[in-house]
Amino acid sequence: MSPLEGPIGSPRREQKEISMPIAIQCLDHQPSTTEAIGIACVMGGAVLEAEGLAARGFEAKIGETIHVSGETLGGEEPEALRLAPAGTLATPGSRRPLRIAIGMGPAGEISADTFRRAGAAMVRAAGKARHLSTTLLDALPDGMAPAAAAQALAEGIVLGAYRFDRYKSAAGGPVVETVAVLGGDKVDCDAVRVGLERGVTVATAVALARDLVNSPAADMTPRRLVQVATEVAAASGLGIAVLDEKAIVAERLGGLAGVALGSVEPARLITLTYDPPGATATLALVGKGITFDSGGLSIKTADGMETMKTDMSGAAAVLAAMSTFEALGVRVKVIGIIPASENMPGGRATKPGDVLTIRNGKTVEVLNTDAEGRLVLADGLSLAVEAGVDAIVDVATLTGACVVALGRQVAGLMANNDAWRGRVAHAAERAGESVWPLPLPSEYRSLIDSEIADIKNIGGRYAGALTAGLFLQEFVGDVPWAHLDIAGPARSEESSGYVTKGGTGFAVRTLIEAALGFGNGVGAEAPSAP
Repeated sequence: MSPLEGPIGSPRREQKEISMPIAIQCLDHQPSTTEAIGIACVMGGAVLEAEGLAARGFEAKIGETIHVSGETLGGEEPEALRLAPAGTLATPGSRRPLRIAIGMGPAGEISADTFRRAGAAMVRAAGKARHLSTTLLDALPDGMAPAAAAQALAEGIVLGAYRFDRYKSAAGGPVVETVAVLGGDKVDCDAVRVGLERGVTVATAVALARDLVNSPAADMTPRRLVQVATEVAAASGLGIAVLDEKAIVAERLGGLAGVALGSVEPARLITLTYDPPGATATLALVGKGITFDSGGLSIKTADGMETMKTDMSGAAAVLAAMSTFEALGVRVKVIGIIPASENMPGGRATKPGDVLTIRNGKTVEVLNTDAEGRLVLADGLSLAVEAGVDAIVDVATLTGACVVALGRQVAGLMANNDAWRGRVAHAAERAGESVWPLPLPSEYRSLIDSEIADIKNIGGRYAGALTAGLFLQEFVGDVPWAHLDIAGPARSEESSGYVTKGGTGFAVRTLIEAALGFGNGVGAEAPSAP
């Protein structure tokens, strides 16, 4: 499912309608419209034995699925799958639904992410079924709040059903429209409904980020990003201010202006503000918004450019996360800063050896124009400090070095404040997103010394992720700051679990959790998971 309501594409091609969101509700009965039902199956549990699934090679690993019985939609079900239906799960007089056993792993290891992965697996295994029911919350372990499990389940359902097919002649993927989460002994439907609503809100924001990242760079320019941000702000209770290319120069945003010189597409600086009544603390979120990165004059290879529309994933995460704050009741003021530009090798492009002056007055010798993200972030971080915020998180697809170090599923986390690093790490853990702390060694600071300017924008062959972090640290002063390098997990090369090939929307959930848990002082204990 795709959440953007307006056409993004070039006027040369007609845009298809956007699918409606999935309706997820908690009920005490299975609706007669149910076409498929997802059944929780724990390793060694009763369902596994009763249906003889183990003999068919089903192990109930997390997210593993198998059709147990019922009619498949869109094709004849193999005779081997026609097992006796469980009468307790069917509505008398209704069509027999396809039953899907969904692995939950060992009972003692079930977590919120288990429900997230199970929800996605159910949607994908349901084929062309539009109306689903599920007993997945029957696997709720002791000690886990029903609302937390329900939120994760809803996130998995929505994200598992996500598809970006705006440019395809024929749509594909799941077509689910409704999901009934069935109540039972362990399910308090009032609490579950709260969790489901939150989960849909969060997952819709992640899907928005995926849409932005997946859109071709010709369609998702800085100016188009402004249009989307304006629409999101109007719908989400956010204030918005935008600087055009002339104002960017007038405001001394030398990093952003310098990166934009090589492109015919003008840069934009987007500032979003969420300011609830009674807020006593302010958090800044800064997202790198390079809508296409050719590398500039330090040009990338052809292969290296293929996915560079992804380079605005940090900006997408900030915009998408902020779209939820009013609905989720975030209690602190949040300022979102998005420096947006293309990085192209035009005749006016910044050249290796040029010196740019950042908003805070520091000068930067640009020795590699493909290290442009840190230049635009420097201006954004400087603006955040000027705004007097209490803490900052920046998000960026910043370095290939971080991908080499941590792979495609883990983001690097750096910070100038141990307590703030811990709180952001806790937020990521609660959100189910993997981050790993990396150091900012003071002994490496000299690697970014410049012969002619205050600093240079590269630090040499080694420790590239760390020297990039040290560069950014030059622009935050004493304000508690955390840097998320999401170059690895921002894009997936395969569909797995609730992740779909392409833009992942990584960091949206972490930023939401960071904002929800913020406000009690940077050194305060991180809020516990619900």
